[in-house]
Parts: sequence; structure tokens; C-alpha cells
Amino acid sequence: MPTMALGAFLHAIRMAMELRIDVNHSPREVEKELEAIHARMKRRGDRLYGLPEVGTGVPGLVLRYREADGEYYVYVVDAARGRLAGYTVFNRLVEVGRRADPYVRAPHSKYAAPYQGMGLATAVYRWGLDAGLCLLSGARQSEGAHRLWMGLARHYELGYVEVRRKRLTYLGPEITPAQRADLHTRMVLLGRGWTLSGYMAATGMARAGFAPAQH
Repeated sequence: MPTMALGAFLHAIRMAMELRIDVNHSPREVEKELEAIHARMKRRGDRLYGLPEVGTGVPGLVLRYREADGEYYVYVVDAARGRLAGYTVFNRLVEVGRRADPYVRAPHSKYAAPYQGMGLATAVYRWGLDAGLCLLSGARQSEGAHRLWMGLARHYELGYVEVRRKRLTYLGPEITPAQRADLHTRMVLLGRGWTLSGYMAATGMARAGFAPAQH
């Protein structure tokens, strides 16, 4: 990389105010996936058929959900229009060890363009957080996802952690630009009922500069 380009790149990292931004999926790509999922939800015998349903408070929109191997799938269905607005999955992470696994979930969402900006993903994340789930961000985020996390941070405790060699290390509520640029750095949101000390003890999370908590 030429010297001037390298300097500009490093300057951008130093000035960064968020985690790495990922590339957004094309609207048509998302629509095709949602259409395929919705077709399965209407097909008798499919595991997505007849899922439990709860209201959302928004006329015409309902949530359908399922749990599989510790992962939670939440589908937002526009029953009034007969289509799937989008979904959020609270995934387990292969990057963490057995001790932390029950207490760490990474949310991933896809919503059709007409439903973006309605706060649907935020409502689903809050549903998970209020149920006690603690959420860890991915290595990269879309700009929309980053705004969502920052909005949730006004209501739930947010901190930064390093995920390396199956271990979590708490970095604090604020981090340096260099830490933000590191792909091992993630954000964590604590679910309702959790304290930082309790979460660190449960997961065996270390504090930067200290040894991991003993089980």
C-alpha cells in the first residue's frame, strides 16, 4: 500500500467512532430469502409451520418464534398483507467456550426495505434483552445495526469485550480507536436482571489486565 494511502487508512482508523461497518445485503436478495421463509411457514409438515404467535402492539403485525439448540428465531409477520416483514436470530457463538456459551447470543436480523425504520428489530432485541438474554455484536455491523445498538445502550448496560481464543475479556465502557478497529473487539449488551460483576462471574470473563474469573 502506498505511503500516502496507508497514512489515510490509519487516520481513518484513529478517527473511527464505531466498530467495523459491514456491507448491506441488496433489497432484492433479502426479499427473496423472506419469501422463501414465508412459504415454508405456510407449508404443512415444515418445521416453520404453526409456530407460536404473540402480538406486537402494531396492527397487523405478529411475532412467530421458535427455539432450536439454544438459538432463538423470531419472525415478524405482516398478517394483514400476507408477507414476512423480517426476522431476527439470536445465535450461539463458536468463538466462545463452554462456560460462556449459555450466556452469550449474537443477534442477526434481516428486514424487507418497506419495514426498515419502523423499529421492528429494536423491539425484537428488547424482547430478548428483557427476557434476560445478553447480546454480543458481530465482528462487523451494518450502519443500521450500529445505530440500533447505540439506541439500546440508553436502556441497557453496554460495554466492550475482546473475544480471543474462546475467552472473553472486558475492556470497559469506552475503548481506544485502535481497539475499535480490532476484529476481536465486540460490544455486549446486558439483559434485564444482569449486573456486570454477575455476568463476568457467570461467563468467566476476565477484566483487561487481570486473570479470568475462576469457576
